Amino acid sequence: MATTSRSVRHGSDDEDPTPAMRRLRRLSLHLLQPAPEGGGSLVPAACAGKRRAGGLDADAAALTAYLRGRHRKMQARVYEFYVARPELQTPVELPMAAHRDLCFRQMAALVREAGVRPLSLMAADPAEYFAVMEAVGGVDISLAIKVGVQYSLWGGSVVNLGTKKHKEKYFDKIDNLEYPGCFAMTELHHGSNVQALQTTATFDPVTDEFIIDTPNDGAIKWWIGNAALHGKFATVFARLILPLQGKGGEPADMGIHAFIVPIRDLETHAVLPGIEINDCGHKIGLNGVDNGALRFCSVRIPRDNLLNRFGDVARDGKYTSSLPTINRRFAATLGELVGGRVGLAYSSVGVLKVAVTIAVRYALLRQQFGPPKEPEISVLDYQSHQHKLMPMLASAYAFHFARAYLVDMYSEMKKTNDEDVTADVHVLSSGLKSYITSYTAKSISICRESCGGHGYAAVNRFGGLRNDHDIFQTFEGDNTVLLQQVAGDLLKQYQQKFKGGTLSVTWNYLRDSMNTYLSQPNPVTARWEGEDHLRDPKFQLDAFRYRTSRLLHSVAARLQKHMKTLGGFGAWNRCLNHLLTLAESHIESVILARFIEAVKSCPDEKTREVLKLVCDLYALERIWKDIGTYRNVDYVAPNKAKAIHKLVDYLSYQVRLVARELVDAFDVPDQIIRAPIGMQSEAYAQYTQGVGFYRQPT
Repeated sequence: MATTSRSVRHGSDDEDPTPAMRRLRRLSLHLLQPAPEGGGSLVPAACAGKRRAGGLDADAAALTAYLRGRHRKMQARVYEFYVARPELQTPVELPMAAHRDLCFRQMAALVREAGVRPLSLMAADPAEYFAVMEAVGGVDISLAIKVGVQYSLWGGSVVNLGTKKHKEKYFDKIDNLEYPGCFAMTELHHGSNVQALQTTATFDPVTDEFIIDTPNDGAIKWWIGNAALHGKFATVFARLILPLQGKGGEPADMGIHAFIVPIRDLETHAVLPGIEINDCGHKIGLNGVDNGALRFCSVRIPRDNLLNRFGDVARDGKYTSSLPTINRRFAATLGELVGGRVGLAYSSVGVLKVAVTIAVRYALLRQQFGPPKEPEISVLDYQSHQHKLMPMLASAYAFHFARAYLVDMYSEMKKTNDEDVTADVHVLSSGLKSYITSYTAKSISICRESCGGHGYAAVNRFGGLRNDHDIFQTFEGDNTVLLQQVAGDLLKQYQQKFKGGTLSVTWNYLRDSMNTYLSQPNPVTARWEGEDHLRDPKFQLDAFRYRTSRLLHSVAARLQKHMKTLGGFGAWNRCLNHLLTLAESHIESVILARFIEAVKSCPDEKTREVLKLVCDLYALERIWKDIGTYRNVDYVAPNKAKAIHKLVDYLSYQVRLVARELVDAFDVPDQIIRAPIGMQSEAYAQYTQGVGFYRQPT
């Protein structure tokens, strides 16, 4: 049997002779550094700004250089533009009407004064477009969403669902903001279930027009960004109805299609006849975005306004499509709109970086309590605080590399139009959007709590970040629904495997790990507890993939069993929580694989060591959080589980020692951080001055 390196086993609670001594020992672990080796004594943790002898020497500049994407110059250009324009900066307190006006002026200035053309960027280099989106989100998340509505959704629908005639007519005027528009998909009664939308577009062969109608109040278009104030056009998703072409001369419902519908006069901005627009009102967050509700009453539009890439209607009313069924056309239509999910996943990582940066910098600054008759220590020296923030910091790094992979895949999809890549991106964007936005939403609240009372001040950003980001979990696909799409695709891949088919690129690891699962866990490796073994990327990735394979195999068996009595829908619902866990497990495996690859690819040795440390914490903390799964199947023996727990403590402490450099490496300017307690220097001075105190003369 191969020997392992130094053990991470420490004295256990069982070795303490009395319950009182065991409680004291647990309390001491809250304050003291976890020892890396068995039998080693516990020593006081280093205070803020100090580093333990022999610890990693992190270079923030080198980390920044590796993290920076090739579009960092564009982001810097955007930051500098808004920093130089105080009138375009969003204050902490702002009424809704003023915020909406400011948000439109911010977007107009970006396009008309800074010279950024988002739609052109999206078409030429999606990665640069997403970098711009992250930058404007740093200025104001409302601005990022408003830009996303204009370009990802309204512009993206014209580009991706239309044909040459639509691009020639609309592209430039959308890009230069002459044609502000909306994306009218969601209805009062239907959001996630797009195939059940009720708005109709009936073809009139006499006038060669479509007639857009809202048949009932449940079909009112709801939550439509840009609709309440600024939009002049809307891409309206409606059921295409062809008279007399159904069975027995009945109207034929051809399924959901997209139509360009003018909603306001281009000159006067008056709402056009037959259209009723109302304001959705004040929201929990994102009040710089003017969400409205639209109702249509016999609104006529030219036949050419059908976005006809996947289905067309001729002058004589004949319908043609390269895709033979309603379901195929619907899938193709939604598949072209994944850019919104990619953008949300990308931007959510940016929000997480800001929140973690504020919380970590404040935790390094803030000092509370300490050993008797000695100076107070940084709150980040407390083990409980490290457990709150260090895995979160590690996750921000993991997500950074995962989103880069997603954008690369999306860019490849746009260049090649390869069907397999498109399918891969659809599922990957669904999973990453769901997983990352859910994680970020929870993390913002933890960051707020970790900053105590000062975290509750609006000026320190957590309230605004939480409220503005919260809806990321819902729009562009509800997170629970998106995870089901991931689970459904995994089951499809599972079926393909046992039919002898090929697996798509992202999922091909299942081939080997499924074979591993179907054999019994190795009782020898299940007990290995050495640090080198636990920090081996192969062990970590194998553990993640083993869990996914096991969940996939077991849920497939459960579904097959329940389908006999409950049918397909009932069986799916009976296993729904199992399916969601499967999807999350798979996405975690993808994230870890990208992080490991990024560590290996780092050219600078010291930077690679730091990233390896952070990656190890990300992986082992996730394993520990789901240790019950591994214990239940004897993949991890009790002694190994205990070693993982202790190593997570130790790695959290090690990451704490380089936490300042890790957040500085995100390279987010202070003008974008904005929270006084999150400044790189003189945080308290900026905070006190911000509320009206000024330095007394010395």
